[in-house]
Amino acid sequence: MPIKNRFAELHGEITEWRRDFHAHPELLFDTHRTAARVAELLGEFGADEVVTGIGRTGVVGVIRGRTDTKGRVVGLRADMDALPIHEETGLPYASGEAGKMHACGHDGHTAMLLGAAKYLAETRNFDGTAVIIFQPAEEGGGGGREMVEDGLMERFGIQEVYGMHNWPGMEPSSFAIRPGPFFAATDVFDITIHGKGGHAAKPNDTIDPTVVASHVVLGLQSIASRNIDPVEQVVVSVTSFQTSSTAFNVIPQSVHLRGTVRTLKLEVQDQVEDRLTTLAKSTATAYGAEAEVVYRRNYPVMTNTDSETDYAADVARGVAGACDEAPLIMGGEDFAYMLNARPGAYILIGNGDTAPVHHPKYNFNDDIIPAGCSWWAEVVETRMPIARGYQRAIRG
Repeated sequence: MPIKNRFAELHGEITEWRRDFHAHPELLFDTHRTAARVAELLGEFGADEVVTGIGRTGVVGVIRGRTDTKGRVVGLRADMDALPIHEETGLPYASGEAGKMHACGHDGHTAMLLGAAKYLAETRNFDGTAVIIFQPAEEGGGGGREMVEDGLMERFGIQEVYGMHNWPGMEPSSFAIRPGPFFAATDVFDITIHGKGGHAAKPNDTIDPTVVASHVVLGLQSIASRNIDPVEQVVVSVTSFQTSSTAFNVIPQSVHLRGTVRTLKLEVQDQVEDRLTTLAKSTATAYGAEAEVVYRRNYPVMTNTDSETDYAADVARGVAGACDEAPLIMGGEDFAYMLNARPGAYILIGNGDTAPVHHPKYNFNDDIIPAGCSWWAEVVETRMPIARGYQRAIRG
């Protein structure tokens, strides 16, 4: 099952869809134009059902196979939203929306899944039902959670679900996957240090929250190095340090810290939350200040189930000749919500030697479209193979 010839024929058309999405990026749940175009194309392909508004602006297409002897239903998911980044590629199809850019390849994911949907609707060479899922708000909005909570799995009878993401630095059209925890849980925190402001020339009359906050930042780095088992994966990053005054001669009244925590196990996640809160509050107390801590759990760990991972890797080997073992990734992915609801797997496809994702010069590699489409289509056709009796009837 190598790359399908049909996708070589459709390559130019799918590329046009991708570049149109790229030129018109939309953020979070505000994917109205993208969703409308996706729904329009699914209708043109002859999908049996096209449903909009799942998880606010999500789109679902239902394509039934030639036969349905076992009642199998497989879901395929792509993300649609862009990032709040100003594009610097200079491409002729660059973003026409200031401060918005498809810097993570969701335009390519959507286009590839549309290509697979067109092929599946044309051939229907499978026994069961393919549910084609287009999700908004992967980039921090929790669109996957919204679709699941909106009844995605139950409404369409999905039994297992698969996702794909392009990956710069991997050979174009190559694949990589791993079973078990794959992408990290992505918690966020806000810490506000309340001190006593005053004149910078008389620090003895103040409780300087800048000094306190600096000690908190340093203290938080000890969580990974001194509180968590060294064999576990954990990242604690303070990403913002803002004082309530920016004057040269004013000690501020307060300092606001913001950051993220990445973990791969629930027990480690619990431990980090407890230590972060304790360290911030106790450090502030030691200096006569107060710490207000808000800790929010965001995307959960994305975990591939074993048998579905093996299957996804087998399909990738059929398409590309090989499938490598992917590394653990401390980035987040809200496909985790779908994998918490149903068994399934998430795979990486190589984007080549390109700028990294979330970079203003990133661009999805259109050369990988046939391989990505072929993987999607083969997931359906080999997971739900056409009934043998029906195959003989066709040949006869």
